[in-house]
Amino acid sequence: MLFQQNARLARITWGVLSKYALQTLKELSARHSLEVAAGEIQFLNNGWYVTHAGLLHIARHNRCAGIKTTIEKSLSDPTISRWVFRATVYKSLRSRGFVGFGDASPSNVSSLVHGAEMRVAETRAVNRALRKAYGIGLCSVEELGWAPRSNTPGPPDQRSTAANGNNGHQNVQPRLRDRLCLLIRQYQLDAGLVKAYAANYCGTSTLREASREQVEAFITDLAERAAKDRDGLICQLNSYTKPQEASS
Repeated sequence: MLFQQNARLARITWGVLSKYALQTLKELSARHSLEVAAGEIQFLNNGWYVTHAGLLHIARHNRCAGIKTTIEKSLSDPTISRWVFRATVYKSLRSRGFVGFGDASPSNVSSLVHGAEMRVAETRAVNRALRKAYGIGLCSVEELGWAPRSNTPGPPDQRSTAANGNNGHQNVQPRLRDRLCLLIRQYQLDAGLVKAYAANYCGTSTLREASREQVEAFITDLAERAAKDRDGLICQLNSYTKPQEASS
């Protein structure tokens, strides 16, 4: 049984899973025949994410008639590596199509794929169109603005390096930056105002001067506030506009 195979490999890969996670995995196995072994679903940050490979599997299984992608030239800017794509998924030859948009720039992709923003944007557009077409509520891994990682701990040498001095700060900081970018995109916040707020929160002149612990605390607080009271957060962020304008 596919679910049993998926559950066994998931436990080996990610450790103990909650009853809810296992129930979700069972539904994904039965409804879409997604396989953990094929990299079609991943368990990240205590939640399931579908991958581009998984969405293509669903499209093939449902005899998708075709996928068309085009660059949105008016919204793209190659000089700053910003790309926006439009993807249309045709479930059948007579289908009017399901449309999805994907954007990518150095500010909203992992540092691991800098230089490949065009491909990331196209993949995100296709993923969103496929999720619309086949009613997939899970977010796809490729749509995340940070480098995906499993819940299992890394090798001891990597953990010890990340815990020692400035080298650890340099290794962890890009991941924190990606998490912050993801929050800014998710809640449509002004990046400049968020940075000003972060510096004030951490008690430093700039965000770069803050320690790893300070940045982590800020990101956690920002996520909670954005989820509970986005309007109130935006109001507070706007209070940083005048001082910035005065200093310029």
